[in-house]
Amino acid sequence: MSSPVPPRWPSLTPQGSLAGNRRLSNSTTRTSTSTPHPSVQAGRQTPASQSITHSRNRSRSVTSSSYQSGHRRNASASGRRSRAASSVWGSDGNQVVCAISEARGVSPSVGLAFINATTNEAVLSQICDSQFYAKTVHKIEIYGPSVILMVNTAFPPNPKSNLLSILEERLPGTAIEGLDRKYWSETSGLEFIQTLSFREDLDAIRVAIQGNYYATCSFSAAVKYIKLACHLTILSHSLRLRYQPSEDTMMIDISTIQSLELIQNIQNAMSKDCLYGLLNETLTPMGSRMLRSNILQPSTRVEILTRRYDALDELAVKEDMFFEIRKALKGFTDAEKLLTKLVIVPEGVSIYASEQAINHVLMIKAFVLAIPTLHEALAEAESELLSLVRTNCRHELIQPVIEMIKDTINDDVTLMKLPIDMWHQRTYAVKSGVNGLLDVARQTYKEGTDDVHQHVDDINKELEISLEIRFDRDRKYWLRQRECDLEGRVLPDTLINRVRKEGYIECQTLTLVQLNTRITDSHNEAVMLSDRVIHGLLDSIRGHIPNLFGVSESIALLDMISSFGQSVTVRDYIRPETGSVLALKAARHPIYEKLMQQGFTPNDVFANEQHRFQIITGCNMSGKSTYIRMVALLQVMAQIGCFVPAEFASFPIIHQLFVRMSTDDSIEANMSTFSIEMREMAFILRNISKRSLAVIDELGRGTSTRDGLAIAIAISEALLQSDAFVWFATHFEQLTAVLGSRPGVLNLHLETEVSRSNDQETPKMTMLYKINSGPSQEEHYGINLARMIGFSEQFIEVAEDVSTTLERQIEEQKRTSQSRQLSLRRKLILNLFESLLQLKNSDMDDAALGSYLKQLQGEFVLRMDGIAQNGQAAYDHVDESSIEEVDAMEQGEEHKNVLINSKDRART
Repeated sequence: MSSPVPPRWPSLTPQGSLAGNRRLSNSTTRTSTSTPHPSVQAGRQTPASQSITHSRNRSRSVTSSSYQSGHRRNASASGRRSRAASSVWGSDGNQVVCAISEARGVSPSVGLAFINATTNEAVLSQICDSQFYAKTVHKIEIYGPSVILMVNTAFPPNPKSNLLSILEERLPGTAIEGLDRKYWSETSGLEFIQTLSFREDLDAIRVAIQGNYYATCSFSAAVKYIKLACHLTILSHSLRLRYQPSEDTMMIDISTIQSLELIQNIQNAMSKDCLYGLLNETLTPMGSRMLRSNILQPSTRVEILTRRYDALDELAVKEDMFFEIRKALKGFTDAEKLLTKLVIVPEGVSIYASEQAINHVLMIKAFVLAIPTLHEALAEAESELLSLVRTNCRHELIQPVIEMIKDTINDDVTLMKLPIDMWHQRTYAVKSGVNGLLDVARQTYKEGTDDVHQHVDDINKELEISLEIRFDRDRKYWLRQRECDLEGRVLPDTLINRVRKEGYIECQTLTLVQLNTRITDSHNEAVMLSDRVIHGLLDSIRGHIPNLFGVSESIALLDMISSFGQSVTVRDYIRPETGSVLALKAARHPIYEKLMQQGFTPNDVFANEQHRFQIITGCNMSGKSTYIRMVALLQVMAQIGCFVPAEFASFPIIHQLFVRMSTDDSIEANMSTFSIEMREMAFILRNISKRSLAVIDELGRGTSTRDGLAIAIAISEALLQSDAFVWFATHFEQLTAVLGSRPGVLNLHLETEVSRSNDQETPKMTMLYKINSGPSQEEHYGINLARMIGFSEQFIEVAEDVSTTLERQIEEQKRTSQSRQLSLRRKLILNLFESLLQLKNSDMDDAALGSYLKQLQGEFVLRMDGIAQNGQAAYDHVDESSIEEVDAMEQGEEHKNVLINSKDRART
């Protein structure tokens, strides 16, 4: 049975805005590949067969004539990831409209409105953003819209909006369209909120939307687009509308989502080895979507997390209730999409639409009849969250809907999966006696079906074969015979439309084709005669849609919590605490723990104000990246309300999570590894704050060693000043020396055991995967690892000679530096001696002589201290030749001196 074809997105041509559309058509940087035009016959009544064909044609992607772009084609050719991988709604099939309006200024306010026509949801938000629009772009990326709407004055030939330029750069595969300014009306937006949102939610939405002018205007434009361009009507008081402040959720950018593998495995998109795959034990599509949304937008509200922890605690203790809940959840289908189909009504009437209306009634029947079982399963619930779910599923809310269905639909008619069963169910859905013609059509349908079976029996007797009856939506009844059973006999000419397929012969007879036509006509007549009754029933059910949506959301939340409970019972997870300190005892990486059969080595983590910047060093393959990723993943798990793999866990509430991991070149973006690295670090430095957590891995390795170290030190300085929690994994040993004495910095390393037995020339390296304090003390671990892997001894000898030579040069530079400091001191004393000789022969009076001697004494002391502390004459107070001698210092000391000098000069 085919499902309803979701609406596609044409480009809107507003009346009176032809000039704006001409501007759109001239743009070459925006795309509308995903926004095809509907067929010109979309609103006409068609026969069933034409309706099916028309629906299939509409599902094809047709490039809009408003403007073209090469970006989408290039992105697809290069294998660009689907937006479903990082979208809270999680499917390319979701049709999402996003409208944006902005107030330009130093700190621009941006209003956002998202309407998902597939799940009947609307989200409003107003953000006070920066000139880089980081929060706005992040919000749009998370919701993955099919089309973005902006005021047409933001497009050329008017001065191009900065936000538009950023969106074109960051979202090259998304259609961006301009709408006339008349559609961006606060008055219309408030009217739409009043007429479309649930009555029960109106008061709360009015309070939340006060003062959010731009979000209201965006909602007005999005609703107008849905109505005029998509030809969809949203019924009154049927839209799930909510205002979402940007402060209530953790901000996780797309790069972090991919680096941490929150939703999708990097190596294999079909693999479940990611956080979402690990935790997704949900039993309903609604629960799966809620889990995805929470992983991408973890909560920052302690009261919400506490309620989820309490509910999960109760499920872990009461096993009987937990298993009853899981059993009850299996009886639910995708209620959100089902209810959306009832309130978003496409234009046009057809047999197909009437059939789907009956299907929707049967699905509603299955949904409401499954709710009492879940209500009973929650009978012993005591926690606040579980009790609230049980209250939302109480009998009084769904009983009116059950009574309406029982009065109209036969009790034995239920939702079926096979096409033939659904044909029977739709034909006999409405109770007898409603319409005399309906009863006649059903009798004709029954007789036709009996004639088909009798006809097949007659053919089998006549031809002495065993034809089987099959049914599908296109051919209706057809026959099948195993080819090997014919034993070489030739099929008679009475069998037509023959097809050989997988060892079978599929065919029909002329009589069967005629009977199919008769049955189809009687079925269609029964459906059309039932249509008025069914639509009357649906109109009555629509009055209870808010309650049903509330039940659906409660089921989704319960499904997510019970999914966490499944992980808690199978694995050894504990309840985390919330506070100002990040402390983990025997913490484990949640994904690697599942993959590693021999067991994962746990580690401790501790970070507070005094240890907020932690530098992680260690050998290759010692577990640095795994350790810092573990911290970020457990933070996300804690802030979605899940228990974590550890013996003890305490987390602060983090509002921004940044992860910079090693990447490869991006050929389609024409960017090298280092370019991507610098772009991502620039984004982090612009947005990091004291409420952020950052994980940085191998920064600066994509360029020269000297430049990479310099950049790593400079970025570390900036991260230190942000007061954020930072884990910085690196192979730059000089970084630990330069920053080791700074307040807030903690040096850690992953332990490695290197041993060499008497009968072995090759040392044995054992990775212990345990974190310990201090920088790594291992030397030549890269060469030792190369020797273990099996490089030739000649290669290893050359590498060791080069390494020894470099070490010797550095030591010589250190010794030379000390001798030059002595030389500088001698020159300084000689200069003082010459000055004193000149003063001895001068004609200065005692007062002037005393003043000059005092000044000379101060300068001498300052220069001598500068030589002792910095290895150079205090800040350019000696001759240039002396400074040039000191400049050839050890690399780490050189960077340290540069930092000290720059700060002192700034103070001066």
